Amino acid sequence: MKITIKKIKNRTKRKTSPELVKTIEIAKKEDNKELLKYLSRPTREQIKLNLDEINKKIKDQKEIIVPGKVLGVGELSKKIIIYSLAYSKAAEEKIKKQGSEIRYLSELLDKNKTKKIELIA
Repeated sequence: MKITIKKIKNRTKRKTSPELVKTIEIAKKEDNKELLKYLSRPTREQIKLNLDEINKKIKDQKEIIVPGKVLGVGELSKKIIIYSLAYSKAAEEKIKKQGSEIRYLSELLDKNKTKKIELIA
């Protein structure tokens, strides 16, 4: 699906989460349309991935982007850094216990290096 900046702008007007709006604005400045497509979706269509789903999708990556929420079902088999909008309490505990790191997407966008990290959706 092709998405225009105008459509993203209209979708952003309806967002109530300050963190999400901030993240969308930073992604717009970086001109990352693929990430914007996921972030500007309606709440019911936003990505929600369990740890076991993430584990299946990662290959040799040390860092990944999940443009939504990470949920706590399953385990990770590798130490990675996960950038996401949100984490469930169970996911946070399991990720930290396993030795991986959790970070928020806005931190990554501030550093301007999303093009180097694989997006998992």
